[in-house]
Amino acid sequence: MSFENLGLVPELLRAVREQGYEQPTPIQRKAIPVVLSGRDLLAGAQTGTGKTAGFTLPLLQRLAAGSRSGGRPAIRALILTPTRELAAQVHESVRLYGGHLPLRSTVVFGGVGIHPQIAKLRRGVDILVATPGRLLDHVGQKTVDLSRVEVLVLDEADRMLDMGFIHDIRKVMALLPERRQNLLFSATFSAEIRALADRLLDEPTLVEVARSNAAADQVDQLVHPVDRERKRELLSFLIGSNDWRQVLVFTRTKHGADRLAKQLARDGLTTAAIHGNKSQGARTRALADFKAGAVRVLVATDIAARGLDIDQLPHVVNFELPNVPEDYVHRIGRTGRAGNDGTAISLVCVDERRLLRDIERLLGREIPREVIPGYEPDPAIRPEPIRKAGQNQGRRGGNGRGRGQRTGTGQHARPGGNTRQGGRRARPAS
Repeated sequence: MSFENLGLVPELLRAVREQGYEQPTPIQRKAIPVVLSGRDLLAGAQTGTGKTAGFTLPLLQRLAAGSRSGGRPAIRALILTPTRELAAQVHESVRLYGGHLPLRSTVVFGGVGIHPQIAKLRRGVDILVATPGRLLDHVGQKTVDLSRVEVLVLDEADRMLDMGFIHDIRKVMALLPERRQNLLFSATFSAEIRALADRLLDEPTLVEVARSNAAADQVDQLVHPVDRERKRELLSFLIGSNDWRQVLVFTRTKHGADRLAKQLARDGLTTAAIHGNKSQGARTRALADFKAGAVRVLVATDIAARGLDIDQLPHVVNFELPNVPEDYVHRIGRTGRAGNDGTAISLVCVDERRLLRDIERLLGREIPREVIPGYEPDPAIRPEPIRKAGQNQGRRGGNGRGRGQRTGTGQHARPGGNTRQGGRRARPAS
């Protein structure tokens, strides 16, 4: 099947060709017709499967078909993402695919000045890509009007719940029209996601292109058992001896990312760190340098597990296993994208055996082990407790929120019905 068979208009087909794509991915083949039909959609797809184009292309076509002539554009489509990096990536897709259509778009997220965003919003946009906290900042300043939104997209919805955005999502939905199309995309289908979908979506079409919570088939996974104090030494050895030129390394904590980046730099490896405490400018520069090859190793926390779109990234290393098994899937999904091969290495010490068992239980299989000669674990070392990283607290009762993110009860609007608050009926959203 080609993109022509999906019913896309010539302007979109031209944009797709300009980006070098000829055949739609499985998620695109299944999702695009559903979105074009106007039905609600619940889509499960691993990262790197092309799901952004799966909702961007049909969304652009629907809005262009109903474009209003004259006057300032109104926000007709709202795309919510959990992180700044993902918001920027999605907006870039909207901009590229919509380059031949008379539609305006912009992106708003925290960590940068709000006034340039306000100026763009005042000029009028058809499509707004946003992170929840910054969007509500604009709502508070009355610089956005969401009353004419026709399509709502929740991208990486499971990550938004992990990060504690559920109250913000409810607040946003209380500001939207009751009659709208809703698209929910998620790499994993937890009980929380299914509960959100039940409240948000109206008789949705379910689309899945891989077993729920599965890792991409193109990713070769391998565990290297090693003592906790020798992980950095082993990582430097692997990078140097194998001549890896581009490596994304995950740690649990921001402090751990900074410390490891400094240690690797002392080993002679050009390294940068990216996490929530870094300014948006620093994060953007680090990512750009990594993509350009000026930085060989990028050390990241899980905030980067979504939204890093790097063509043909060959190697991902879990320097520390995540506390939440699903985050392992998101991390290794940064490699093996769009049909390319990739390798995911996990350096596992005695402290992390339980975390590894949880990941393998989620995957439904055991990950192969390989002990590197000279780095054999010492059986006399006893396990130590693992401190839970702050960014994973949302699922376990903490709010998982950073500076400038909001909390509150909020209302929740269901398409075609009444809003809900705390399980009770409330006044319909306006």
